[in-house]
Order: sequence, then C-alpha cells, then structure tokens
Amino acid sequence: MSETRRRLDTAKTRPRAPATDSAEIPVDPEQQQQIRIAWAYFVEGLTQAEIAERLGLTRLRVNRILQICREAGLIQIRIQSPLASCVALERALIRRYGLRDAVVVPTPRDEDKIRAAIGVALGGYVENTVHDGMLVGIGWGLTLRLGLQSMRRRRMTDLSVVSLIGSMTRGSGENTFEIVSRFADLHDADRFYLAAPVYADDEAQRDGLLARGVLREITDKAKSADMALISVGNVSDHNLMLALGVVDREAAALRAAGAVGDVLGTWLDAEGRPVDHPLNRRMVALSLDDLARIPTVVLASGGSYKFEIIRAALRRRCVNVLITDETLAERLAEDGEG
Repeated sequence: MSETRRRLDTAKTRPRAPATDSAEIPVDPEQQQQIRIAWAYFVEGLTQAEIAERLGLTRLRVNRILQICREAGLIQIRIQSPLASCVALERALIRRYGLRDAVVVPTPRDEDKIRAAIGVALGGYVENTVHDGMLVGIGWGLTLRLGLQSMRRRRMTDLSVVSLIGSMTRGSGENTFEIVSRFADLHDADRFYLAAPVYADDEAQRDGLLARGVLREITDKAKSADMALISVGNVSDHNLMLALGVVDREAAALRAAGAVGDVLGTWLDAEGRPVDHPLNRRMVALSLDDLARIPTVVLASGGSYKFEIIRAALRRRCVNVLITDETLAERLAEDGEG
C-alpha cells in the first residue's frame, strides 16, 4: 500500500458536528494552522514541500508543526480535533468557488458571537499574510473591527492602508475611518482616507466628488492595493448602514429591486449582479470590478442571515479568500447553484 493511500485510510474526519459553544472550542489561529498542515499531510497526501509552498512556510517549519501535532496527540488513527471538519469545508469551498484560500471556524451556539469568532480568525490570517511594503485596502463593519481587536501590535516597514469606501456622517466604531486608523496604528502604517460620504446626494454629485484631484488620487491608490479586507451586509437591521439610519428609508425599495445585501456599498441580487437602484449610482467606493482586480480580497463574514449576500459575493467573483463560520460554510459547500 502506498504512503499516500495509507494516510487516506488512517486519517478520517469526524461526522458533521452540531454548533458548538465558542468557549468550548476557542478560535486559535496557531492550532488552526497545525490542523491544516496535519490535514494536508495525512488526508490530502501532500508532501511537506507541497504544504510549505501552499502555506508560504519553510519545509522545516512544516516538519516541526507535524511533530507538534504528533506530540500533542492530534494525530492518532484520525485527526483528533473538532477543527478537522472545518478544514474539510475549507478545501470544499476553495474547489467549489475557485477561491485562493478559506478559513472556517466552529460556529458558536450564540449567533451573536459568530462575528467575534470570525474576527479572531481574520486577525490570525492578517498576521500571517500582511508583510512589509504592502498596500492594504479596508472596508468597514463590526467583523473587521473585532478582527482588529485580536491583532497584535507590529511595527511594519513601508506599509500603507487605504479606505475602499466613503464614511458615514454618524460616528461608529465600525466606520471605515476608525477601522483604517486602528489598523494603521497597530502596524505603524501610512494611512489614506476616502474623505467623502458613502453615498452622494445624487449621481452628478458622486461623479463630481470622484473627479476631484485628492479623491481621485485615493481611489487610484485603492485600485492598486495588494490586499483588501472587507465584510458584507444583508438587507436587515444587521446591516450597519440600515441600523444607523444611513439608508433605512431605502430598505423596502432595495428588497423590491431584488437586493440581498451590499458589498462596499454596491447592492447585489442573489446572482451577484448590481440591482437597478439609485443608491448604486450614488455610491462613493471602489467598484466591484476594480475590487476583483486586487490580488487578494478577503471577505470576513458569517451567520445564517448573511448566506445570500456572501453567496452573491462569491458568485460575483470579487473575492478570493473567505473567512466564515462552519454552519454557513456547510450551506455554501452544499449549495447546488454555486
């Protein structure tokens, strides 16, 4: 029997688990990396060199992590971790939606804690992928803010961060201005703000704003970002703009137009197409076509109420990294129209 076949026969995953309490299974990015490496080696049959290339690690580092897994008892007859099914879902999402990467975290029993769990995973992902000399574009939302709370302060060299969307006139810790500022403070980065409202009064005003020298310079910079960090909102009170009254009077019309949610202020239908609504012609943000041209676009979002808009974003092909929770990942992986 070949070594690869032996691995596949002896490393089995557990059956699908019910939602778990985040206190029982804390989201630990380091353990997640260990389980991904163990999964790739013992289940997918990849070599240590192939795993190192996939994850951007040295072969020596992969070897050491596998040894840690063995010593910790994670590798026995099967991978002994509740995160194993999450890793399986990550691979399924990557295949189904053509993603570059995916991170799936256990779903807390309390749905209000989902964004915090995803935020921790986002923080770990950023720490592993952001490096000196990068330009990072940032959207807004509670999940992104919670991700910042889990990031360690790191002094970076020649790192810059830029807003991908205008700001709300009402103060909020989830506003793009605050998130860009916090990210820059954590990484000692230069910061560039798209200093305009997220929606202009009309299409002509929007065009005039984006034609101005300073704002045009910021949007051009955003287009050249190496990585983008975004979240999404659905058409409910969970959506930051609706909750704060930015577009609350438009909610019924957005639903009537077929909108299931927004990505950077652009409202999409279930297929990922912009709906015919005035807000989409007044939006002051990077377009989704320009977003899709950024090499790495990380969407961090979860919760059952976000299913349609996350699926729409995946269908739109404007993101290539997804960080979400296990229950939603299962629905996305099983969706017959992906």
